Order: sequence, then C-alpha cells, then structure tokens
Amino acid sequence: MLNIVILAAGKGTRMYSNVPKVLHKLAGRALVQHVIDTAQQLNPQKICVVYGHGGDAVPQALSGKGLEFVLQEPQLGTGHAVQQAMPYLSETAEKTLVLYGDVPLTSLHTLQKLMAVPDDALSLLTIKLNQPTGYGRIVRNLEGKVTAIVEEKDATPEQRLINEVNTGILVAPTLKLKQWLNRLGNNNAQQEYYLTDIVSMAVEDGVAIHTAHPAAEWEVLGINNKLQLAALERIWQRQQAEHLLQTGVTLADPARIDIRGKLICGKDVEIDVGCVFEGDVELGDNVKVGAYCVIRQSTIDKGVQISSYTHIDQAEVGAGSLIGPYARLRPGSKLHADVHVGNFVEIKNSEIAAHSKANHLSYIGDSTVGSRVNIGAGTITCNYDGANKFRTVIEDDAFIGSDTQLIAPVTVGRGATIGAGSTITRDTPPEELTLSRSKQITISGWKRPQKGKK
Repeated sequence: MLNIVILAAGKGTRMYSNVPKVLHKLAGRALVQHVIDTAQQLNPQKICVVYGHGGDAVPQALSGKGLEFVLQEPQLGTGHAVQQAMPYLSETAEKTLVLYGDVPLTSLHTLQKLMAVPDDALSLLTIKLNQPTGYGRIVRNLEGKVTAIVEEKDATPEQRLINEVNTGILVAPTLKLKQWLNRLGNNNAQQEYYLTDIVSMAVEDGVAIHTAHPAAEWEVLGINNKLQLAALERIWQRQQAEHLLQTGVTLADPARIDIRGKLICGKDVEIDVGCVFEGDVELGDNVKVGAYCVIRQSTIDKGVQISSYTHIDQAEVGAGSLIGPYARLRPGSKLHADVHVGNFVEIKNSEIAAHSKANHLSYIGDSTVGSRVNIGAGTITCNYDGANKFRTVIEDDAFIGSDTQLIAPVTVGRGATIGAGSTITRDTPPEELTLSRSKQITISGWKRPQKGKK
C-alpha cells in the first residue's frame, strides 16, 4: 500500500507571475496535474498535495480529483512540508512516495523502478549531471553506499565535485519517515528543515538505502522560471512527435507540432506544420491535416481532409469529409460522411447528414441538415432572438440559394429550393421554389455622397 505526498507550496518568484508556480501549464496542463496524473497510475491509498503560496488557488484548480490538500504556512523547507502532510496519510500504507509539483515529467516506469525495494528500505531517485551546480550531492562511502545528501550551500569544496545529485524524489517506510521527520532540525545555511536530512538518520538506524535513476535527464528537471518552462515544453513536444513518427504518422516538421492532451492516430495520417491538438483527439486512417489547424476534443473519421487554418472544437467529422480552409466547427457540430464545409463557414451545435455541402461564407447554428443539401454562399441560420435560441431544420435534397437568411424556428421541406437573397420566416413546402425579395427598382439621378473639401 502506498501514500503519495506532492510538494506544491512554492511561490515561484522567478516566474514573475501571480499564478502559483505549479499551476503554470506545460502541454496544456498544470505542472502539478502532470504529477498527479502519473501518481494516480500507482493506485495509492492517499495522495496529499501540500500547498502554500497563492492561497486556495491550488486546491480550487484541482478540486474534484479525490485529493487531500494541506496548507504549509509558513514555508520552512521540504522536511517541514512533509511534516504537515503526515497526519493526513494512511498509516496502513507501508510506503510513502514524495514528489514535487514543479517536476512534471517523471515517468511511471521510473517511479516503479524507485519503488521496487523492500518496504523497510529508503529509496532515492538520483542522477549524474555534467553540471551539478545547485543540486544536493549524494555522498557515498568507500563501499558505494549512500551515507548522506549534502545541499550545495552546506557542501565542502570536495563534496561539490560530486556529480551524482539528489532529485528530491524518494520513497520511504511510512512509520520510519514519521519518526525521522520528528527529529529534523534547521541547523543549516537556509535555516530550513531539509527532507534530505532523513538520509543520515536512515544510516544511523541501519535502514538500507537504495538508489534508482531516470531514463532521461528531462524526467527530473524542475521548473523555476519561464525559460525552463519553455525548454521543457519543447522537450515534451519532441517526445510526442517522435512517438507519432515511430507509429507511422507523417509529420511535415516534428519541431512544429503541439499536443496538449492525447492524440490518437490511425494509419497513413499526415499532419502539416503548426498544428495544435488539445484534449482527446482521434484521427482515423488516411486523415490529412493542413498547416496551422487547431483541433480540440474531437473525433475525425477516416479519409477526412482538413485544409489549413481550420478550427475544430468538440466536434465529430464523418468519413471522407472535406473541411476548410478557414472553417470553424464549434461545440456540438456533428458531420456525417462526405460533408463539405468550405472557407469561412462556421457551424455550431448542428448535425449535417451525408453528402451535404456548405462551401462558402455561411453560418449554420442550432440546425439539423439532411442529406444532399446544398447551402449557398452567405447563408445564415438566424437562431437567436436576443434572449432565446431556436432550431432550423433543412430536409434532404434542399437547395438554399446564396445570401439567404433562415429565421428560426423554421423548416425547409424536402427537395425545396430557396431563391437567392431570400429571408425565410415560415416553413417552406417540399419540392417547391420559395423566395422573398422586394421589387428591384432604379432611382434616376441619385448621386453617391462625396467627401467634403478640406
């Protein structure tokens, strides 16, 4: 059984922001959310998040996720932070894992390696760095056993030459951890209670100390400023791009794609440069996505072609459809097979059946559109009266002429034709031509206004 403590109380002064550091986003999710998502995969009995700076912003942002929140006030070091969490942890959990809310990309595999030790052992996640400046050093004896962790400000010149450093992430026996925390002191340069001091206590108590190492350095990189955040964002995105390439996706440029969620791709998918995928997005076989598209929380069926600069948000696109360029599918849009949505067409909360087309400059909102419907350029469904929204129904095989306004609620009958430039306020009969236009006139002698002379 397992407890997990996530330390998330830091202010993040170098972020130069009113937002708590751990709530800054990487790949569309808060830093601490990455840590929580990985932690939950370990199936712990309890996850306790220790927060501080930013007031209740952290618990408010993470509410509803089954977490325990503990305030650390004032912030007196990492040991003090874990002390605050101990009363809320399960004593029946043999191990307690300590993670950091600003170290977002530690993998599940690495944490499983760290925890693969006896329940009564202390296990540290360490790494060797060419430039260890700023990190606590792992001190070992002649037999190679860990004897202490020394923070850089307290280290001797000889100890600063050590390149194996502490990442801060560790797993400890729960009952022993509680005892060690009660013995912590703050006799150091920072006058803080260091969690790392429990290592020397473990040595005194004869507790075995193990170490594990991450597969890559970026797994243990912490975020202290926007420069580090941007660098880690690019590392993460590159990892996602490489995974897509390895699974057969064609990327025009692996350095120019952003995945802010989970992207699932079928076979022979092609993605051009500058595309952004947010939330859960699924692309079926043979989907082609043009440059600079944004797709969020949507499902795109096989054979769809999405041209450049298209935005799709919480929508479904049926097989073989052609979308864009410059199209916008808003939440609630459901397109069946072989639907054509062209440039500067916006669709919201509407269902469009197979083989229908809206190729130019139209707004289709709160509508049900049948099969084989042609919607001419400049057509608008007028669905909002300033207080309430109403629905438009366009039945199969209807033809809507250009520059038509359909004033909802209204139904266009099956096979009906609407003449261009019409304003339709009543239901139209099937298989008939309906139009509403004022009589065309010419006003003789009318002059266009001229600008006045200065």
